[in-house]
Amino acid sequence: MGNGPGTDQEQAMSRRLIIRPEAEAEMAEAYDWYEQRLSGLGSEFLLCVDAVFNAIPRDPQRWPRIHRVVRRALTRRFPYEVFFVEDEDRVVILSVFNAKRNPKNWKKRI
Repeated sequence: MGNGPGTDQEQAMSRRLIIRPEAEAEMAEAYDWYEQRLSGLGSEFLLCVDAVFNAIPRDPQRWPRIHRVVRRALTRRFPYEVFFVEDEDRVVILSVFNAKRNPKNWKKRI
């Protein structure tokens, strides 16, 4: 009861996660920056981002809408915001953005 085929939970689990090249570039830049500060810190950053990437498709509405259809999830430990949009079939990561930078920059991706 409630968890049969076609439920919201099943639908969320089947959503594809798509990471835009710009977001991948931001992650690579952040990885390099953290690795230069302390060996292994870049890997810890990627693990934190990966945890957010795994959580988003399960329940995208958990995170607030911050601009039209764009939602924002925060990473733990590192000051990064993950901006994404979602529909019935997929979640698209628009940006993995340093929260200390000008927020107008990620809006160019919409």
